[in-house]
Amino acid sequence: MFPTLLAAAEIPLLSDIVVIFGLATLVILLFMRLKLPTIIGYLFTGAIAGPYGLSLVDASTAVEVLSEIGVILLLFVIGMEFSLRSLMAIKKAVFIGGALQVLFTIGFTTLVSYLFGFSWPIAVFFGFLFSLSSTAIVLKILQEAGQVNTISGRTTLAILIFQDIIIVPFVLFTPMLAGESDNILLSLLLLAFKGGVVIVLTILGAKYVIPKILFRVARTRNEELFLLSIIVICFAVAYATSLLGLSLGLGAFLAGLIISESEYSHHATGKILPFREIFLSFFFVSVGMLFDVSFLYDHLLVILLLVLLTFVLKFTAATLAVRAIGSGYKEAFIVGFSLFQVGEFSLLLAKEGLKYNLLDNETYQYFLAISILTMGITPFLLKNREILACRILNAPLPSKIKNRLDSNQPAPIELDEEKLNDHLVIIGYGLNGRNLARAAKTADIPFAIIEMNPETVRDEAAKGEPIVYGDASNGAVLEHINIHKARVVVVAISNSEATKSIVLHVRSLNPNASLIVRTRYVNEIESLMHLGADEVIPEEFETSIEIFTRVLNKYLVPKRSIAAFTEDVRTHNYEMFRYSSLEQGPGITLDVPEINFVSVKIEKDTGPYLGQPIKDINLREKANVNLVAIKREGVTETNITGETRLKLGDVIYLVGKPEALQAFEKTVSLPAD
Repeated sequence: MFPTLLAAAEIPLLSDIVVIFGLATLVILLFMRLKLPTIIGYLFTGAIAGPYGLSLVDASTAVEVLSEIGVILLLFVIGMEFSLRSLMAIKKAVFIGGALQVLFTIGFTTLVSYLFGFSWPIAVFFGFLFSLSSTAIVLKILQEAGQVNTISGRTTLAILIFQDIIIVPFVLFTPMLAGESDNILLSLLLLAFKGGVVIVLTILGAKYVIPKILFRVARTRNEELFLLSIIVICFAVAYATSLLGLSLGLGAFLAGLIISESEYSHHATGKILPFREIFLSFFFVSVGMLFDVSFLYDHLLVILLLVLLTFVLKFTAATLAVRAIGSGYKEAFIVGFSLFQVGEFSLLLAKEGLKYNLLDNETYQYFLAISILTMGITPFLLKNREILACRILNAPLPSKIKNRLDSNQPAPIELDEEKLNDHLVIIGYGLNGRNLARAAKTADIPFAIIEMNPETVRDEAAKGEPIVYGDASNGAVLEHINIHKARVVVVAISNSEATKSIVLHVRSLNPNASLIVRTRYVNEIESLMHLGADEVIPEEFETSIEIFTRVLNKYLVPKRSIAAFTEDVRTHNYEMFRYSSLEQGPGITLDVPEINFVSVKIEKDTGPYLGQPIKDINLREKANVNLVAIKREGVTETNITGETRLKLGDVIYLVGKPEALQAFEKTVSLPAD
């Protein structure tokens, strides 16, 4: 037994793991105290422990292997959170946007490198290196911020997917640039064939094979077996793609896509996440270990200028690529601020360049310094990318440039803040949003609209609609339309993931609003209700009629008036919604009462209304509210007598004016944190 323990103690990797995790723990604690991103903490840990620092770690090769596992698991999780359907939905951004970003970056970098005196082959190789961005860092930050499924997030992901694919041709071209060319055309044709085989196998596996396997595994109700199955699928597909000459990361992403088509993807994601975080930390540490601090110190000014040049070239290339696929300048700038850094796959490609003498040791250290510094500043720019994009749009630029930028942005809308109180918020201005807005106008309900299509915002604002441009999952946009004062919020968009993010943000800013959500499928109702939606309306129902009917109900409009309104809509075959003004539609006058129907939980164990019979506390006279029902221990009781008493923990349902209800709630409820 003792010899075994001694042998284990002599394994270098074990001591290195202790050093890395121990040092990382101290560094991360310090960085969190200073409110700095943890990614930079891991890079800093690697720099301290690496051969150019204190040389605390010996098994650098083993650490690199562990870091590669982290990248594989990251791409695997991203694939599980994506889907083949979603991938096809952004194929334009993947294959056109990604290709343009890579080509523009290669072109700019090659030209600048040639002007600096490098030969054409080496200049092109530099283009290869700088065209790739950090999938690991960018996606980790976007995931933590919940922005992967925003428009800019999906575009960023699309370009990163293309970069992960293009790394394979880059590796094939590297020997040719070094003058050791084989039959490159045959290699490319073989690569195309392999890619086609992988795509076909991915589709077949996602549709026919993996769901059946996971179903049988899930039936056993054995969590260990389920986890083992998920890991085997991940690494088996990654290994299979590597045998075909493709990257491990691409295989892991495809494995995630396969599992995403099954109903077990969310459960699998929860199982994998802890392992991903552990192994991914090794990646950032391994990158930091390559950092030669003394070289940085000796060439600091030159390196900083090269970092600035890298940022300008990559930001410009990404912006032009995103604009070329039809996105506005704001989205293009946001993507540009996301993809300016040098990526981890560039570090792998650089080693190939060393092997074929396309890079010497000094150039390699310059490249490492640029790579790590751009990775290090990425978290800061990514977290503020939207603010930075807006600053560019609002910068005092020459009139010609300003007009060009403004021509693609909606005109700023000044909303009447006096009307944004107890109002309706409509998120999404498609058919349902338009119908709801016209119903609100008919009922004289104040409302505001949030829409992401700049053309729609510009056109509707010109007609006088209270509409603003923005992403409703952005707190600043929601605050602009006084979300905290809204009575009803309706999410009427078709993007499932964006809807979930919006529901979370709306509910966090206004826990009391009635949140009504439109969705495509019935099976999404439960998850949206769990996130905070009060009512979820599937698309299969008469969505537009159902939404505005429920909104009018929330405003306590008489049911007879609502029925008359909906009957007119049906009778005229939705004719009223085709008119450009309400005066042309059916003339219905709805009287909206200034009273609310709310539920209040009794959280104080003392007070003037507790423990006494209802008939003695004069609730109607003292508080100006009417008690409708009481929910106690999960049972709702509407048969309330004069002897009924209110107790701690009761949920009571009241009718009254907003100010009276708020005053009563303060009496029986604890203050918000």
